[in-house]
Order: sequence, then C-alpha cells, then structure tokens
Amino acid sequence: MNQIPQPDWAAKWAIYRPDQIALREYETDRVLSYRELNLRGDRLAHYLTDHYGITKGDRIAILAENSLEQVILFVAAQKTGCILVPLNYRLAGPEIDYLLRNAEPRLLVYASEFSDTLAAAPARADLPHEWDIAELATYCASSTTPTPPFPAVEPAADDPIFILYTSGTTGFPKGALYTHGMLFWNSVNTALSLIVTTESRTINCMPLFHTGGWNVLLTPFLHHGGYTVLLKKFDAATVLDLLQSERTTIFMGVPTMLKMMAELPAFAEARFPELHYVIVGGEAMPIPLIERWHERGVAIRQGYGMTEVGPNLTSLHQRDAIRKKGSIGRPNFYVEAKIIDPTGREAAPGDAGELLLRGPLVTPGYWRQPAATEKAIRDGWFHTGDRVRQDEEGYLYVVDRIKNMFISGGENVYPAEVERVLLEHPAVAEALVIGVPDDRWGEVGRAFVVRVVDTDIRRIVGKEQAAVAEDELLAFCRERLAQFKVPRYVTFLAGLPKNATGKIDRQALRARPEGPAID
Repeated sequence: MNQIPQPDWAAKWAIYRPDQIALREYETDRVLSYRELNLRGDRLAHYLTDHYGITKGDRIAILAENSLEQVILFVAAQKTGCILVPLNYRLAGPEIDYLLRNAEPRLLVYASEFSDTLAAAPARADLPHEWDIAELATYCASSTTPTPPFPAVEPAADDPIFILYTSGTTGFPKGALYTHGMLFWNSVNTALSLIVTTESRTINCMPLFHTGGWNVLLTPFLHHGGYTVLLKKFDAATVLDLLQSERTTIFMGVPTMLKMMAELPAFAEARFPELHYVIVGGEAMPIPLIERWHERGVAIRQGYGMTEVGPNLTSLHQRDAIRKKGSIGRPNFYVEAKIIDPTGREAAPGDAGELLLRGPLVTPGYWRQPAATEKAIRDGWFHTGDRVRQDEEGYLYVVDRIKNMFISGGENVYPAEVERVLLEHPAVAEALVIGVPDDRWGEVGRAFVVRVVDTDIRRIVGKEQAAVAEDELLAFCRERLAQFKVPRYVTFLAGLPKNATGKIDRQALRARPEGPAID
C-alpha cells in the first residue's frame, strides 16, 4: 500500500471535535483545543514555506525540551511534508555537531538553554536558518486574524515525517526514517491492542527526541482525538499526582519511573480509578514491582518496540503479567514476526534465535546509510539483532541482545560508541564496555580499560602518556558523551581477554566478578 489516508489529523479533528482539548503543557498550564492546534499548524505551515522556503522532504532539526510548539511543528510537518529531526538535548556538542552534519537541516529550531551545546557544534554555522523556539511560540500565538487552511500535501506511505537518531553499533548514530505509513499503522495497531479513543487521557513525560515520546502514545492519541498532558521531564511526585488528578486512562513509562513513584510515601494512598493500565517498555519490569502496582489496582502491560519498527510491536496482556513473567507478549495485529537460527532457517519451537519483523510498520531504511539499510532489511524482513524464544502459547521472551546494547534508565547505550570515545584518550590502549545491574537505572556501564603504560603496544598506538586515573577518564567521557552513556565504573586491566579468533571476549568480562580496579 503506497498511499495512506490523508494525514492532516488536526484538520480532521478541528471539524469533528473542535473544542476537545488536545494538549495541556504542565509547566505553563497552556492548553490547545483541536481547533487551536489546527489553526496554529496552518499558520506555522504557511510561515515555514513562505519565509524559510520549506518544502516536502526538507529537514527541520529540533533541540528543545518537550513543548506544545514541538507538537505544532508535527502538525505543520503533516501538512507540508517536511521531515522533523528531534535531537537529543542530553548529547554533548560534538555529538550534536555530527547529527547536524548528517541531517543537513534547512532550519534549526532550538531552545536558548542549549546555546552552550550548540556553541560546541561548528556545523551550526553552515545551516541556512535557525529559529529560537520561544520566538516560534510567540509567532504561533500572535495571530488575531483567521489563517487560511494550508493546502496539505499527500505523502506516500514511505515518505518520512521523522528522522530519529539511534546510537549505532559502529560508534556513530544512525538516522532511522520514520514514515507517514509507519505513523498511521502504528496508531491503528495501538488502538487495536490498547484502549485509545476520543475519551482517552494520558501523561507524556517521555522525551520527544525518542520514538517512545512521539509514537508510543502521543501520535496515536493525536490520531484518535485523545487528550495529552505534556511534561518537559519526568518527576516522580508530579507524575504520580497527575495520574490521579488528570483522570489518566493510560500511561507509558519505563520500570525506573514506576519504581521511583512506588517508593514515594504518597503511593500508599494513591487512587487510580480510571487508569486501565500502565504500559511498560525499555526493559523487563521486576515481578515485585508489578505486584506493588497491582496492589494499587493498576494493571501492567509489558511490550517490545524499537525505533526502526513500530514502535508498538508486541504486548503482554495485563492478565498474563505474572503468569508470563519476563515475556514481551505476542505480536500486535499488523506485525509479522519470525525467529531464525544462525543459518537463516526458522528456529525450532522453543529454540532461541534472532527476531525478524515484517509489515507496514518497518522503516524503509537509515538516512544516507545504504550499507546499514541493506544489512538490517533483507528479503523484506527487518533483522532486530535481538535474540528471542517463543513458548508453546506464542509468547515471546528476549534472551539477550545480539548487538551488545544495554539500557540505562530507559536510554539505549551502545558500547561501541562509548568505546570509541575512550580510545580517543591518549593514555588508553584498549577499552570495552558492558552493562551491569543497577538498582536505580536498571543497568549502567562498566568500562574495562587497558592503559598505555600497562602494555607494550605504546609504539603501535602512538600514545605516550602517564597512567590515567579513573576520575580523569570519566571527566574525559563527560565532555564528549551524554551523561547516561558515561560509564559508572572503570576497571583497569593489564589486558583484555581474547577468544580463539583473537577478538575481545565480552562474555568472559561479563562473567568476571565485580570488584575494585586492578592496577
């Protein structure tokens, strides 16, 4: 199916339910009805095309916290066919610089609080246009005269509406193309799996630089005429209060969030009479934590998703939360899944293998990375890199991550990216990073480092510096990486273990007992 229904959702709801509140921004208490959302989207679409020359396929990069203006930009993108490129404001300047060079946006929309980050991104100087998001907000709200409807484009299903950057196994981010077709089918899948109607109400505190912030609930809610309270960031006490006061029907979070709320004294008296369930993603939720929420009358639905597909791909019904503990559930309605063994054949029932996905929710590829696209999508199937097994009832379980990724506080961390930065330090000869358990964040990074002074390869790597200390090495990482990527621990070794082929043996390091650094 190359075409999809006309995607100007705000224009439709402005006709059907114009006075329905679409959004409330918690910090400012600003609200937008669907009529107002559509009018501002029309106004912005006209300005983007007339003033900045934005046309279908042009990129608009966004470096800002969650706000109504980002959703208005989304509405304008549906109307104009431009592509939004949300940038992770937690990244360091050099990381932002790489993304700007790769995406080549025609316009950068930014919040002034990230000026220091942009100052460390030289690519900013080469961009045609930039616009402070505060000025954008003033413009969208300032009109006192009716804005004519924007003649919306009719995109093909494979035309992107987002480029969503995800850390790559090569150490450099990859821009996953998220299309209008994926947007539509993900919304359909979500409504079939969950309860999403015009009466649905949610709290969205997930950052809009992730597909989770945009596409787990926000865009399906915009498609179905629901109501969203938008927060700039997660605060346990605030969200716990809003889940009650806003009569929330569905909420999505990662286990770390739910753990932090459950630990609050107010949780013992909390009441959630209209909350159908909480959707959990990012990592498995511990059974004791599930039971704590069950005691408050809140069901837990776990699932599985990824930036390149869906993201709402599987769902574990709340009635199976305990019976099928550890499962990610079964594939959603319009998701095809199969499991293959290392030879490429379908795995035998019960055997673990790589999870492959197919359907209208699969990305057409990565922005300007044809080799990565060809590697990920073969014969119409997306290769997830995740190793799973399926039980006799069809429930899926993630066994491990083939790509060595680990998840820290809901954020994906790819060791290769961190290792690349560690190896830039002149005193580091070898480095390897793994995820280790953490009570607060689920997992954090442990770096195993071989210092130049510990090895006789100084002349090969060309590094001549005195031994580096842990504090210095972590400070070096903080200057170049987002905080969630910086390792929590550093263990110095005389050498990294190798397997029979000469490759670093990650499994040996994972099995190594935790302990102090070894000099």
